[in-house]
Amino acid sequence: MGLFARFRGKRSGGLRGASSSDAEHLINWAAQRRGVEGYLEPRTTVTETTLMLIAHDGEWTRRRVDGPSAAHRLTRKIGIPLYEVSKVGYPQRMRDYQARQRILRDQARRAADG
Repeated sequence: MGLFARFRGKRSGGLRGASSSDAEHLINWAAQRRGVEGYLEPRTTVTETTLMLIAHDGEWTRRRVDGPSAAHRLTRKIGIPLYEVSKVGYPQRMRDYQARQRILRDQARRAADG
């Protein structure tokens, strides 16, 4: 046993891998929205490879996938384009959606406070 092995999870590095429920969520999410595109996020020291789906209005979801090839298979299966975030970045519509959601949360919080 290595010096730090006892502190790691069951997987190397302690990162959780993708599950069938992750893929199922992505497929169902894409089926309920229009204009969906996939954005592949590379593995980091903190997270495994993830696939972010972004709809026409900027709404998004993110789940783990078992590497870039799994992301390619999944996006081909559901018929959406796939982009690499490291090459193209995130679309402006996603940032606009986040800004709109922040405004709505702030308005709701102010209304609740009186």
